[in-house]
Amino acid sequence: MRLVFAGTPAVAIPSLEALLGSGHELAAVVTRPDAPRGRSKRLVPSEVGAWASDHGVPVLKPEHPRDPGFVAALTDLDPDACPVVAYGALVPQRVLDIPRLGWVNLHFSLLPRWRGAAPVQRAIMAGDEVTGATTFRLVEELDAGPVFGTLIQPLAGDETAGEVLDLLAHEGAGLLLDTIDGLEAAEPAEQDDPDAVTVAPKITPADAHLDWTRDGRELDRVVRGCSPEPMAWTTLAGQRFRIARTRPTDAAELEPGEVRAEKRRVLVGTGGVDLELLQVQPAGKKVMAAADWGRGLHAGGVRFDGPA
Repeated sequence: MRLVFAGTPAVAIPSLEALLGSGHELAAVVTRPDAPRGRSKRLVPSEVGAWASDHGVPVLKPEHPRDPGFVAALTDLDPDACPVVAYGALVPQRVLDIPRLGWVNLHFSLLPRWRGAAPVQRAIMAGDEVTGATTFRLVEELDAGPVFGTLIQPLAGDETAGEVLDLLAHEGAGLLLDTIDGLEAAEPAEQDDPDAVTVAPKITPADAHLDWTRDGRELDRVVRGCSPEPMAWTTLAGQRFRIARTRPTDAAELEPGEVRAEKRRVLVGTGGVDLELLQVQPAGKKVMAAADWGRGLHAGGVRFDGPA
């Protein structure tokens, strides 16, 4: 089968590698345009774009999938199907109609739960006990197409979004390949439970801001859902202070935002149980063990969201 793959971030690469190693022809890759990065603002290709260049696969980088030049190029490629993993742009119907068997999306949730850009992050932040991946036929409405297959992944309650995404990226690659292998005869099932639909918009800085009046168990979910990006944050003495990993305790001894550095751990008070900090990133520094940061604190009077 002749394929044109669409994707942008690193989570798409396991699927690319699975398709390249299959009996299908990977005719080209579609990805988002090069973007400025770092202080120099030098244009850098996406992870998928860099992978395709390294493997000698032609790369298309339209500003938008509706661009006439891209429509013509995809039409000339004449793909049988277009597998998609985290491409990052809505595809118009005119372009959805180009491949004979349509566009097949691998999405990291159990649809119709968590349609949108941040399904794993939102699942963790909501306290879901299970997540997974779904392959479905792409339609113009966001993540609403009929489903080909799913895989289920239980959540233990201590994983970060980055860890779960990495796991689903690798497990989901097999699901996507199985879907493509059987696409000619597949009969996908409609998502027919509107009451089960939830939306997973992109995580904003406001979503990642820790409100210490909330319970420590809720805050731990925010921290894990925002790790490694954009990383949960608070302020200390007027400067942004990021928190990469935490663990709720069973005690509630501190006031919300109050910090207590012990010999081997650092605790923060919340509106419920205290939260143990495991990894932090003070302003202007790299991520470090919270206990190492805590050893440099002056005794008493330390409070997040401003000095005590």
